[in-house]
Amino acid sequence: MEKLTEEQISQSLKDLNGWESDKSSIKKTFKTAGFPQTMGLVTAIGAFCQQHDHHPDFLTMKYSEVEVSFSTHSAKGITQKDIDIARDIETLKF
Repeated sequence: MEKLTEEQISQSLKDLNGWESDKSSIKKTFKTAGFPQTMGLVTAIGAFCQQHDHHPDFLTMKYSEVEVSFSTHSAKGITQKDIDIARDIETLKF
C-alpha cells in the first residue's frame, strides 16, 4: 500500500470531523458520556481493527475519553488503509 501525499491526506481528513494528521499518522480524541460508553467505543474500535486487519499505533482510554492513532508501518506513513478505518470508526454511535 502506498503512502498518501500531504494533499491526499488533507483532502481525506476534510470529511472526517476531528481527525488530525501529524504527517506520519492520523489521530482523534473522542469524548464520551462516561466509562460504560468509553468501554463500548474501545470494544467497537477493536472490532473494526480486527475486520480491517489494521491496528492502532495507540489507543488511550480515560474515564470519558478515547484517543486513537493510526499509521501504516510498512509504508512509513499514512495510507488509504488508515483513512478507511477512520471512516468506519466515524459511523459508530456511542
